[in-house]
Amino acid sequence: MKRKIFCLALCLFLIKATFAAYILIPMDNAQKNHLKAYGVAYWILENNLEIEWLLNYRGGSFMVKHLKPIEEELIIRGVSFEIIADAKSTAILQQIADPEVNMDVVKLEKAPKVAVYSPKTAQPWDDAVTLVMTYAEIPYDVVYDPEIINGKLPEYDWLHLHHEDFTGQYGKFYANYRNAAWYQEQERFNQENATKLGFNKVSELKLGVSKKIKEFTLGGGFLFAMCSGTDALDIALSAEGIDICESMYDGDGTTPNYNSKLDYSKTFSFKDFKLKTNPLEYEFSDIDATEIHSKTPQNIDNFSLFDFSAKWDPVPTMLCQNHENLIKGFFGQTTAYFKQFLKSSTIVMGESKALNSAKYIHGEMGKGTWTFYGGHDPEDYRHMVGDPPTDLNLHPNSPGYRLILNNILFPAAKKKKQKT
Repeated sequence: MKRKIFCLALCLFLIKATFAAYILIPMDNAQKNHLKAYGVAYWILENNLEIEWLLNYRGGSFMVKHLKPIEEELIIRGVSFEIIADAKSTAILQQIADPEVNMDVVKLEKAPKVAVYSPKTAQPWDDAVTLVMTYAEIPYDVVYDPEIINGKLPEYDWLHLHHEDFTGQYGKFYANYRNAAWYQEQERFNQENATKLGFNKVSELKLGVSKKIKEFTLGGGFLFAMCSGTDALDIALSAEGIDICESMYDGDGTTPNYNSKLDYSKTFSFKDFKLKTNPLEYEFSDIDATEIHSKTPQNIDNFSLFDFSAKWDPVPTMLCQNHENLIKGFFGQTTAYFKQFLKSSTIVMGESKALNSAKYIHGEMGKGTWTFYGGHDPEDYRHMVGDPPTDLNLHPNSPGYRLILNNILFPAAKKKKQKT
């Protein structure tokens, strides 16, 4: 009798194991909270467990061994999931392995250590990346000029650049906000910071920071930036050794004919651009496509994601995972990039063909990679200074925000051997 009971119990255990072996976290339209799903994936990695990213399968779904704590965490965070049998997971992997199917599997192994370059006084809603990481419950450290100049960046895997002006022109807000208390405090803080760190000017400090960020990337770091943190970084690097700041920004004049002296070989992505010489104009250079986008009706101001080969181009495929291919546009100080100013090594991942602008771009630098994303907030079409924060509880399925979170998980992917 005891033997029969034991056999029955064993059979029930095996049946349960067979039919509940994996958790599938769908990322297509069946998912009720895409953004928090990334947070759960990060949490799994933090707990030293591996998770598989199923590229192009149901919007870039995740699959992990079934464990009760993971199931409970998914329930707590309100993330949709399916418990599937081992046979079902095998069938999914076989489907993905079919050479005729544009899918692949990437194993995520270790939670990347994340840093955000941002003033300590900035509020989380001042920046879409810190906003979505807070919402998704992905931990990050805030670093700024002192930490970077003092060599702290190698401690991190992934760095995001808050919408910083690396040129030393305080975002070119002078014309409209020079009498505002926040602008004057920004000037005072940055000038004091430059002096403490041994620099004569804010522009010289920001160039020093830019070069450290470039070193971080060259050494194998993952760099992500949005809005003016993208083109301003390249402008600062290209202007090394020349003065592009007028007297209201640094107390003296500019280098004569500085546009003819820019060195594009030092930049990440952009080439052949010219800087705007009017210090009162709210624009850095001709890279930015804000003006042409502003003439486009909002309901058609969208950008489309490229469909890369998952098996041959896994990196851009990872970065483009989404449940939608057409993403609604959004403005920023730098909204998008005219494609004629992109280096040939730059990969365009999202574009507006009609406007000849790129919104989402990527490239390699040394042992590392960089990704630039135009615009300020994917769910705030025209974000203005002083606007209230975006409530992501109202946008849990935002495809625009998903692109940010793809970049945060990207460093966790096990590198694949190059195909020959």
